[in-house]
Amino acid sequence: MKTMLSVTTLIMSLVATPILAQTCEGNFRVEGTPMLTALNFRTSQTFAGVDRDRAINNLRSAMLAEGFIRVSVDRSAGALTAFQETSGSGRPETLRVSARKAGKGTRVDAVFMIQAGQIADAATVRGYLCRVVSATRD
Repeated sequence: MKTMLSVTTLIMSLVATPILAQTCEGNFRVEGTPMLTALNFRTSQTFAGVDRDRAINNLRSAMLAEGFIRVSVDRSAGALTAFQETSGSGRPETLRVSARKAGKGTRVDAVFMIQAGQIADAATVRGYLCRVVSATRD
């Protein structure tokens, strides 16, 4: 009887536990080979209850705050593109962010692209990329 109660308690606690949405940090990944190929730093996050137009405005502001320039916005596609030149090489890196409707919220996908021959610290990129993405809910 005691075993049956423990199993029932375990099952009920699992059913009652909400499924946690994945975070920007949890979705972060790096594609490419440093110095040999271009590197793409990608992440995404879904924000329940956030309007897409509000998200686009917040994302644009966050991109500017992170030092990106020439931020262009295509509202119909929910796409933002910006550039940053930090290497001194004159070759700008590109940040592309999309905001699209996802149920009653907005899903944000971001990719920061650096060209072959350039490197960036993944932890540093993850930090600023997730600051931009998290601005969606501000």
